[in-house]
Amino acid sequence: QVQLVESGGGLVQPGGSLRLSCAASGSILSIAVMSWYRQAPGKQRELVAAIASSGGSTNYADSVKGRFTISRDNAKRSVYLQMNSLKSEDTAVYYCNAATAYNVYWGQGTQVTVSS
Repeated sequence: QVQLVESGGGLVQPGGSLRLSCAASGSILSIAVMSWYRQAPGKQRELVAAIASSGGSTNYADSVKGRFTISRDNAKRSVYLQMNSLKSEDTAVYYCNAATAYNVYWGQGTQVTVSS
């Protein structure tokens, strides 16, 4: 089992920045990939960014490339999402996701609202 707790969401003006954090606990050695997803009202949940546990390769949605950066701190058992140049269309609930060979785990989500 893996437990995930997100933090760092909030209200920010367009053009601003936020940093989301996801703290993992439990069977973290079994995690292959950690990701951030988001879901806006009335829309499907979509992948924002992912980082592999082995090698650290990353992947981003086209809509966030150049603005968002996913990173990890193994010592702190945490994954981060640095979000810069935020736009109103980035408004959503952001979820941390951990994938093992056999299971997928989700955090409870954190709200990000981009508005003036």
